[in-house]
Amino acid sequence: MAQSAYYLGIDVGTGSVRAGLVKHDGTLVASHTEETITWRDPEDHRIFEQSTNNIWEGMCKSIKACLQEAKVAPSEVKGIGFDATCSLAVSDTNGEPVVVTKGEQLGQNGDRNIILWADHRAEKEAELINSTGSVVLDYVGGTMSLEMEIPKTLWLKRHMKPELFKRCQFFDLPDFLTYRATGFNRRSCCSVACKCSYVPIKGGWQPEFFQKIGLGEFVENNFEQLGREEVLTAGMPVGNGLSKKAAEEMGLLEGTPVGSGVIDAYAGWLGTVAARYKVKGKLSDEVPSVDESRHRLAAVAGTSTCHIVQSPEGVFVNGVWGPYKDVVFPGWWMNEGGQSSTGQLIDFMITTHPAYPRLKELAEKQKKNIHEVLQAELEKLRVEEKVDNLTELTKDLHFYPDLHGNRSPLADPRMRGSIVGLALDSTLGDLARKANVTLEAIALQTRHIVDQMNAKGHSIRSIYMSGGQAKNAMLMQLFANTCNMPVVLPQSSGAAVVLGAAMLGRFAAEAQKKHLEREERGQALWEIMVEMTPPGDMVEPAASPKEKKLLEAKYKIFLEAIDIQRRWRKEMEEAAR
Repeated sequence: MAQSAYYLGIDVGTGSVRAGLVKHDGTLVASHTEETITWRDPEDHRIFEQSTNNIWEGMCKSIKACLQEAKVAPSEVKGIGFDATCSLAVSDTNGEPVVVTKGEQLGQNGDRNIILWADHRAEKEAELINSTGSVVLDYVGGTMSLEMEIPKTLWLKRHMKPELFKRCQFFDLPDFLTYRATGFNRRSCCSVACKCSYVPIKGGWQPEFFQKIGLGEFVENNFEQLGREEVLTAGMPVGNGLSKKAAEEMGLLEGTPVGSGVIDAYAGWLGTVAARYKVKGKLSDEVPSVDESRHRLAAVAGTSTCHIVQSPEGVFVNGVWGPYKDVVFPGWWMNEGGQSSTGQLIDFMITTHPAYPRLKELAEKQKKNIHEVLQAELEKLRVEEKVDNLTELTKDLHFYPDLHGNRSPLADPRMRGSIVGLALDSTLGDLARKANVTLEAIALQTRHIVDQMNAKGHSIRSIYMSGGQAKNAMLMQLFANTCNMPVVLPQSSGAAVVLGAAMLGRFAAEAQKKHLEREERGQALWEIMVEMTPPGDMVEPAASPKEKKLLEAKYKIFLEAIDIQRRWRKEMEEAAR
């Protein structure tokens, strides 16, 4: 009897690493998650650091747990794919981790070798880069974020001893994982184009840019430290598959195909946008073509949110990263919008309110989660105040959500949050209202990003969700109502990203068997996506005419809040001179 085929997806998120074991048809048969460590600096809120050793250890545990749970033999695993956060991993030339923490240990060998995506230490370096006017900036929405890898690498250059900096290799985290898995240093187009200032349409690395910002040694050593080999599109086989050492650590077979990795948000795109959808339980007849992908925005919503859309031509949108060519499908372009803090913001607004202990107490007593208790409280207030909807309930409370700066579409890390309509109220009712306007503000900002993308040439008609926020029914309906377009929820909000990574494992296995011409790769990967993505549930816009009017007014005020904040900042800067 022919052996079964399974594929492993590895998803390294902000706080954990997850392995998912997936059948040929996309069925998730086993999954295991291990928490990872993040180090903060008590003296500096901008610092977030992690360790590749810690992640690797959690990943190996998770893989073994999956095989054990599903009773699958290592020989049945036919391919493995990786996704990870866009964090900067640093090693020496032997692949050993190098410390990124400021102080005496910086540049020495040691565990803390990742500057996490959320780390904001490189503000000055990003400002310098943004003053260059380089062509590189055209492909990141006009402004480079301090969350990208080159500002962080420049920060390390400025703070590390030159002889230690010289022996470092710098990786976007997905590329480090495929390097450690195979022993082959082959970078993915997704990582280097989206986060490392590589411009495929302009021949790749831009020597003049690196010289101008003070990283001229990269040019002199032919970009050895960033990856000089030809870059790979998503899922293309890396080297000879798993090395003997990695295979032993994972409990798999040496030579198991490894697909070139992607950033976690792009794995969310892979695992959602090819889905068919159900409307009120009935499956649509449409089997999406690759062309349909350009109308589907993937929103990967966890701690933060990324918004990804594909297009046949490059679309330049201020404050939205990209357009990036070839990052997933050869010949296609992608743009990436984002909100630096969404899930994290919801938690912050709830847990810092004086009524939070009361909320926790009620949730325990009623055996519900805190969001269900808040929803019941909002419904009670709506009935008491005789209003038709929650937008009307909080119509005089206006929240602007950029507590951690703005990634898109303003690309302004100095933006901050604001709230108008505060009352002398610390009750559970006040907490419920503030939680509601937090969800509302996230939805309004999503519309702001979609509007800007469509105004510049995209034609987004629906939003495909993944990540933890897809479980929040209230928020999903708000997205549909506020953006005035359907929102499609994945069958499993937590599985979409790891499924996207597993698809890369399957693609690598198939691409290794048959030679695919460059122009055939996109269609082949799309067919795998269609076959492996389970149908999603569609949430259609359902706002009444009155609520539509209220949401329009809220959106107008949301945009005004941006202008006011910028004006006030300028006035205060002038007054302080």
